[in-house]
Amino acid sequence: MSTSDSYVLPSSAADHDDDVDSLPSSLDSSDLDSDNDAQREWEASLQQLELVLTMVIVPAAGKYFGRKFAYWSWAKYMTWMYPVEVVFTNKAAFNAVGVVEAAAAL
Repeated sequence: MSTSDSYVLPSSAADHDDDVDSLPSSLDSSDLDSDNDAQREWEASLQQLELVLTMVIVPAAGKYFGRKFAYWSWAKYMTWMYPVEVVFTNKAAFNAVGVVEAAAAL
């Protein structure tokens, strides 16, 4: 088998030069500026979301679920220590008051 029988075709230098000539010679600075601006805006919006999460949502949820756990544990303690049955008659009102109390101090 000789090299002329090979299945690989040699590439012509002219095709290669055409590909290189079609590429832009330099990068546009306006494209880079818009990418940097978009990146800065994205990072700023992520920072704002992080602040909202850490300053508002997590404390409010913690306060709500903390109160809910406190009432639940108090009811369990009362039924264990004393012969008392603690019943919340209106669950919707209980949950609504918990939300209002948790949001009151924010």
